[in-house]
Amino acid sequence: MAPLPAALWLILATLLLRLALGWALGLGIDESYMVAAGREWRLGYFDHPPLAWWLTWGAEQVFGAGASPVLLRLPFILLFAVSTWLLIRLTTRIFDARAAFWAAVLFNLAPVFGVASGGWVLPDGPLDCALLAAALALLRALEEGRARWWLASGAAAGLALDAKYSAVLTLLGAAFFLATTAEGREALRRWPVYAALALALLVFSPVLLWNATHAWASFAFQGGRALGGFWHPLAPLLVLGGEALFLLPWIWLPLMVCAVGAARRGPREWRGWLLLSLAAPPVIVFAVVALWARQKVLFHWAAPGYLFLLPLLGRAVAARVRAGGRLVRVWLALSAALVLIGLTLVGSEVRLNWLPRVFPDFERGADPDLQAVDWTSLREDLAQRGLLGPPAPVIAVLRWQDAGKLDYALAGAARVICLGPDPRQYGVNGATTAAAGADVLIVAPGMDLTQIETRLDGRFAAITALDPLALRHAGRVAAMIPLFRGGFYRPGPNAGGK
Repeated sequence: MAPLPAALWLILATLLLRLALGWALGLGIDESYMVAAGREWRLGYFDHPPLAWWLTWGAEQVFGAGASPVLLRLPFILLFAVSTWLLIRLTTRIFDARAAFWAAVLFNLAPVFGVASGGWVLPDGPLDCALLAAALALLRALEEGRARWWLASGAAAGLALDAKYSAVLTLLGAAFFLATTAEGREALRRWPVYAALALALLVFSPVLLWNATHAWASFAFQGGRALGGFWHPLAPLLVLGGEALFLLPWIWLPLMVCAVGAARRGPREWRGWLLLSLAAPPVIVFAVVALWARQKVLFHWAAPGYLFLLPLLGRAVAARVRAGGRLVRVWLALSAALVLIGLTLVGSEVRLNWLPRVFPDFERGADPDLQAVDWTSLREDLAQRGLLGPPAPVIAVLRWQDAGKLDYALAGAARVICLGPDPRQYGVNGATTAAAGADVLIVAPGMDLTQIETRLDGRFAAITALDPLALRHAGRVAAMIPLFRGGFYRPGPNAGGK
């Protein structure tokens, strides 16, 4: 089979696999939160720029509130198919079609891309797609010198910023490339580069406008993650190790070898230097920030950097496959087998809950995959007990994570508010203030009446315990969720967030 048809078969096959996985898994914590808190369309949001939120909002407009996880994930699954195609086109232009095919295979095998970015409701999938589009357009602009490709690169760069603020690191890598190569310096003498920059800022302007009218809340939240706490001298090694796990260590290490090779060749091989320039800033910056950041650097943040090393590794794999190397074929086959087996085990457990049959003494509430189980059984329990109205009740939680899970499951049957110190988007939406004076149901996983009264001191005239709710997983009770009633809610001084 020729490389190009094989690549198309790869896109189709992995698309179908992601649809199956999207059907098997409920929405995770971050996914539920983005879907539920993003039901109010806005120019910007507290946690991230709006592109992924707009996609979830659009999916619910088409499929309805509380649509099944696979339908809500559909835009992200389709975007990953587009991302795979863009990676193939980029690698083909830089190297050849065989290198492009193997780069695409590795893109799908690395869990941080093929699983997380590939089908979950997160900003990372739209970010990867926009960055790949920007890089491909930049390459064509450098090769052909046409203004339209510069403008296309600028528009895609703006969309990348609309997906995640960390896109700025990759864009800084592009600026570094332009400054350090003859091709780039020549381009900097012409107006299309600056028109592309202006277009990127124009596409990003809704985020700037929203932040300007919300005390720069989103910038402050994300920027605060990099502020100093204690000195952590070993943190960069921990971050790099975590990134290796997310990519699979036996993929991460060859990527690093390819990066070193590109660095040695330097700007004289400008296409490889372009890939390295785009790749290096996220990998380096997040490892360095981990030295002092008071919040743990999450391992997937640097993934866009590794994205642009995949063409280099694809070329190396293609060369070894062409030379008849058996070891590289075994390496690829075992990687694919491991990923498929892992996804099958996880997907079947979340869908069928077979783990308690294997371990009969499994404690209730200790289910390791509850994060991927939707809370729809709580809605059924509340409805059977007549607690969902009419009129629609107000239901409070103390953590934004619980707010997202519950709000998605209720699908608009109740107003969900978050009374904890970190409400995220629920603080911006304003429902907390709007619920003043109401009697409120309080859903508080893992908490008792004394803890609730302490945490919510002065917010209610009285709080009483009700029978707990049963969270069911594939028909079995997996956890009991405490439920309380709070009389006459009084908003605190910071209600509504900012």
